Amino acid sequence: MKKMLTTLLAGAAAAVALAVTPAQAQNKPTDKVTLMLNWYLYSEHAPFFLGKERGYFAEEGIDLDIQEGRGSAVTAQAVAAKSATFGYIDVTTMIKAAAKGAPLKSTGVLFQVSPMSVMGFTEKGIKTPKDVIGKTVATTPGDSMSQMWPVFLKANNIAADQVKVISGDAQTKLNAVANGQADLLLGYVMDQAIKLQDATGKPVTPIRFADSGVNQISSGIIANKNLLTENPDLVKRFMRAATRSAEAAEKEPEAAVDAMLKANPKAGVRDTLIVGMKQSIALYHTKETANQRPFRVAMKNVNDSLDLLVQYGGMDASTRGKPEDYVTLDFLP
Repeated sequence: MKKMLTTLLAGAAAAVALAVTPAQAQNKPTDKVTLMLNWYLYSEHAPFFLGKERGYFAEEGIDLDIQEGRGSAVTAQAVAAKSATFGYIDVTTMIKAAAKGAPLKSTGVLFQVSPMSVMGFTEKGIKTPKDVIGKTVATTPGDSMSQMWPVFLKANNIAADQVKVISGDAQTKLNAVANGQADLLLGYVMDQAIKLQDATGKPVTPIRFADSGVNQISSGIIANKNLLTENPDLVKRFMRAATRSAEAAEKEPEAAVDAMLKANPKAGVRDTLIVGMKQSIALYHTKETANQRPFRVAMKNVNDSLDLLVQYGGMDASTRGKPEDYVTLDFLP
């Protein structure tokens, strides 16, 4: 009888636990978080959608809203103004803003090899940096590539007035090259190069900035410095979920693209996005971070990027600072 009573009580306790636990989970407070991207949706953004779909952010108590951006500089301003919780942008763009007083810091760098390039149709025979002299290049004012374009020119001893520049948004740049209004455009190897080739059926030759020694940190997460001190736990939880998302995308790039297309069917063509996602993954690590988890950049790489910005990018040497002034690894898992 005593054994039966014990069994009944244990069963009742388990039933109560099952009944209470879901309610407790539902009542657990969540943080509404906005992640503003650097641009319209394309391949490199897919990991965040995969993490959201698989519940990585929800498991960390985060209700994530992913918003498209209109250039790294614009997103940096939004995070500085606290109208976005986190930004995913070109980190060197953030560094230039932070050096001038913007309260921003990167909590992890995903692209540790620069994807920036100047590209045109292979048939034009533009294969080296010097080949751009006398050509017309389509750029987008305010985006990360237009800000680093002078660095590329200076690194190759090309005067700004040796190249004609026309301006337009992302689609206008593609149209300009496709229609012959421009010879080249500034774009990412895993994005615009593929889109231009898909749209025209013509092979495209990218000239990577990295191959000219302008190999610097690129896309990463940024936050307002106040958030790092006021709510460090939220930052740690966000970076934990973001790291899991990137790792999952490394293993399953197709699943990452499918998650993004499920959230926004107009994000692009699946096959093209998958190619771009695989090319994005190739930019996640340098040889120094080959065995590290995503976002854990080598501070030497950050330091080299600062040198480039001082030498070519218009950063005042007096405001250069140290890598730790702009990037922290303290919130990474």
